Amino acid sequence: MLRNALSAATRPALQQSRTVTTLSAGFPKVTQRLPTKYGGVYTVTLIPGDGIGGEITDSVKEIFEHVNAPIEWEQYDVSGVSSAGEDLFKQAMESLKRNRVGLKGILFTPISQTGHISWNVAMRQQLDIYASVVMCKSLPGFPTRHSNVDFAIIRENTEGEYSGLEHQSYPGVVESLKVSTRAKAERIARFAFDFALKNNRKKVTCVHKANIMKLGDGLFLNTFRRIAEEYKSLGIVSNDMIIDNTSMQLVAKPGQFDVMVMPNLYGAIISNIGAALDYALFEPGCRHVASDIMGTNRANPTAMILSATMMLRHLGLDSIANSIASATFDVINAGEVRTADMGGAATTSEFTSAIIKKL
Repeated sequence: MLRNALSAATRPALQQSRTVTTLSAGFPKVTQRLPTKYGGVYTVTLIPGDGIGGEITDSVKEIFEHVNAPIEWEQYDVSGVSSAGEDLFKQAMESLKRNRVGLKGILFTPISQTGHISWNVAMRQQLDIYASVVMCKSLPGFPTRHSNVDFAIIRENTEGEYSGLEHQSYPGVVESLKVSTRAKAERIARFAFDFALKNNRKKVTCVHKANIMKLGDGLFLNTFRRIAEEYKSLGIVSNDMIIDNTSMQLVAKPGQFDVMVMPNLYGAIISNIGAALDYALFEPGCRHVASDIMGTNRANPTAMILSATMMLRHLGLDSIANSIASATFDVINAGEVRTADMGGAATTSEFTSAIIKKL
C-alpha cells in the first residue's frame, strides 16, 4: 500500500488503460510553488521514522544512488518514541515547508494520556495535507486471496475524529468531538472525482456512517452526492456504502471498488484492511512501525520504494520512477527473492540488491 498527498493542480487525464508502473498514478504536480531545486537537483526532506523506517529508507537511498537520481536528502531522524525529539520534529517541519516535498516512514504514537500528540497527524494538519491517497493493487508473481484488486482509498486528513478535541467533563466521563465541515467535505469529494478523471477510473464510492451520525456523516454524504452530480456527464459513476458493509465487502469482493472517499477515521481503518496542497508528503500506507523486526534486516522495503517512485513522478522524473518501479515489480514477479512476509527468507539488503541488479 502506498500513501501520498498531492496538490489539486491538474494534469491531463490519462488516455490509456492503467498499468502497473508505480500503480500508474498520473499525479498532479505542485505548480504555484515549486519544490526546492538547485542546479538540477531537488532537495527532499527525509524522515525515516521509527521501527523499520531506517532500514527501508536506506534501501531507497541505495537505489537512488545507483540510478543517480537528482535528489539531495535533508534527513531528520525524528522519533515518536518519546517527546524528547520535539525540537527535531520542529526542524523537520521547517525543512518540509522549505522543500515542499518529503519522504517519511511512520512515527510511533504513544497511547498513554501523558504521551505527546501524534506527530504523523500534526504534520498533516500543520501543512494542510488534506488528501491521503492509498493505492491497493494485486501484483503479478505474488498470488493473494484476490487477484483483481485495484482501487484507491482517498481519506480526508485534517478533521473528523482526528481533530484532537477531547476533554473530561466529569471524572470518568470523556467527550471527544468529531468536527465535520461542508468546505472540507467538498474539497475532498472534488479531489476524489478529479483523481478518478485523471487516472481513467470510472466509479467513486463514498464510505460513511450517516445512518447513525446523521449530522456529521450526513453532511459528508450529502456534500458528496451534490458534487457527484457535477461529474455525471463526465462518465464517473458514484455510489455510497456504510462503513460496516464496506469492511465486509473489501474482504469478500474487493474487485467492486475503484475509488473510495471517506472521512478521516474510516480511511485509517479501511487503508489497513486494504493493506492542493502546496506540500507533497509520501509514505507507506501501513500505519505500523514494525518494531518487532526492527534491526533484523528482515523488513520488506517495497512500499517505501514505490512511495519514493511516486515522489519522483511528482517531481517530473518519470523515467527514473518507471525504471525503479519496473525493477521492483520484476523482482516480485520472478519470485526468487522474497522477504519473510512474502513467504521467503531474503533479507532487506538482498531484496534491495535484487532490484538494483534489474536496473
